[in-house]
Amino acid sequence: MIRALEKLKVLDLTQVMAGPFCCQLLADLGAHVTKVEPVGKGDASRHAMGFRMKGEDNASFLAVNRGKESIAVDLKSRQGREIFHRLACDADVVVENFRPGVTKRLGVDYETLRELYPRLIYASISGFGQTGPYASRAGYDLIAQAMAGVMSVTGDPDGDPVKCGIPVGDLGAGLFATVGILAAYVAREETGAGQHIDCSLFESALALSVWETAELWSTGRIPQRFGSAHRLNAPYQALRTRDGHITIGANNQRLWERLCRTISRDDLLRDERFTDNTDRIRNREILIAELESALKGRTTDEWVAVLTEGGVPCGPIRNYKEVFDDPHTQAREMVIEMDHPVEGRIKGLGIPIKMSGTPGHVRSAAPLLGQHTDEILARAGYRAEEIAALRDKGIVG
Repeated sequence: MIRALEKLKVLDLTQVMAGPFCCQLLADLGAHVTKVEPVGKGDASRHAMGFRMKGEDNASFLAVNRGKESIAVDLKSRQGREIFHRLACDADVVVENFRPGVTKRLGVDYETLRELYPRLIYASISGFGQTGPYASRAGYDLIAQAMAGVMSVTGDPDGDPVKCGIPVGDLGAGLFATVGILAAYVAREETGAGQHIDCSLFESALALSVWETAELWSTGRIPQRFGSAHRLNAPYQALRTRDGHITIGANNQRLWERLCRTISRDDLLRDERFTDNTDRIRNREILIAELESALKGRTTDEWVAVLTEGGVPCGPIRNYKEVFDDPHTQAREMVIEMDHPVEGRIKGLGIPIKMSGTPGHVRSAAPLLGQHTDEILARAGYRAEEIAALRDKGIVG
């Protein structure tokens, strides 16, 4: 079956999360992705992060590098750079997430490659972008969340600021870079020219702050932490039940009325403190106390059944094991299995983009370091004796 991006050739110079996630998304949609890694050590996440499995590569590496080939090249050497340039001449996209300035020192920066290959699309992912006062700072999701305001609105109102449980700066940058690459690919069909895409963890985390900026610019108030609550709607949060919590999203007047009737609290509909959403936000603490006094009469599962039957959006709070045991998760094919040359049969997250005509496909598990070096070099025109000589010199691995 045809894959949406099967003609797209990508050189992945990235490490750890944001860049590898971007390139994995492209691979899932059919792109041919070649991961270019340092000889001997490879991507830092192979060994330095996460949980070790049977082989040398950590689970964190396997999670964001499936569907790729791996070639190990010493880009600090002249011959290594020559190899990269030969690969680039046949590529559509280069993705890198070095600190700004590193690619120029290596001779694989956008300006250098653009002169040689004007059609090349080049995506840079960094902590703070390629320009601006903070461009040279290290890029970490934690710091991006802190400086972009995300941590200031995450956590309980009376607690300390906390980071979002998933790395929204890293993953957001990977997603935005993917969108940029696809947009540049479409534009190239019209103009014939590639372009440079500049994405940062900081801006990605900031760009996701849509409700928070709406509050700031419309009211002048600095957004605060509300725990699981919504800053623009109430009730829209986690509420206590007899045995745990349930999330309820009664975020309009119709659903508010339906909620009150379903939990047998019609009296709340006549309470002037809760007349409309503005009143309910103003009196949120009192509102939640009233709702939880009713909800404590049943278990979470019982309330999910009752509220769902009553047309009130709700759901239990699940841990990840429960999520993947859920028949809906399985029906949507969000758990897949892959064969890895060392780990054997391993699980991975499914593809969340469902396409009817050109569906995504997981070509393979994450590669071993340099697993495809010989194969890639042979395709690039290197003879067997040349490859052997490069390996003897430590230029490739």
